Amino acid sequence: MKIGIISDTHDDLRTLAAALQMLREEAVTMVLHCGDLSGPAVVEALSGFDVWISRGNVDHHPELEQTVLETQGKGRLAKRHTLTLDGRTALMLHGNREGELRRLIHAGKYRYLFHGHTHRRRDEQIGSTRVINPGALGGMRWQRRSFCLVDLTEDRVHFIEV
Repeated sequence: MKIGIISDTHDDLRTLAAALQMLREEAVTMVLHCGDLSGPAVVEALSGFDVWISRGNVDHHPELEQTVLETQGKGRLAKRHTLTLDGRTALMLHGNREGELRRLIHAGKYRYLFHGHTHRRRDEQIGSTRVINPGALGGMRWQRRSFCLVDLTEDRVHFIEV
């Protein structure tokens, strides 16, 4: 099973469209967005994928919640999501609360922990938890725009620059 991990789009629809096209070419159907979408246009662009969204620290647009409800369904937008992916427990959150993020990483409850916020790519094994940050699709504060493709069957992460 392959899933797409994206974060920090910050309303950059052009870069998001390029990333989503690459995911379609890889036959990816599930996308996890680790927060900081910014507005409902990003949610609309994600239509056609099975999407879970963590609310980021800039996700305050008044229409965001309703757009997620209408396009993805109930429960798809939350601060955190605990998911079972290919039989493995995963946690997804934005990661803007550093103390909380560290505590969850070191809890040892999750095989995968996906987060965003820093705009920096990360693939790190900490104890029993693999911590993955896809980088950012919006802005180039630290690194070039990127997302990642996670192959759960092979336990492989591939970062893709856009």
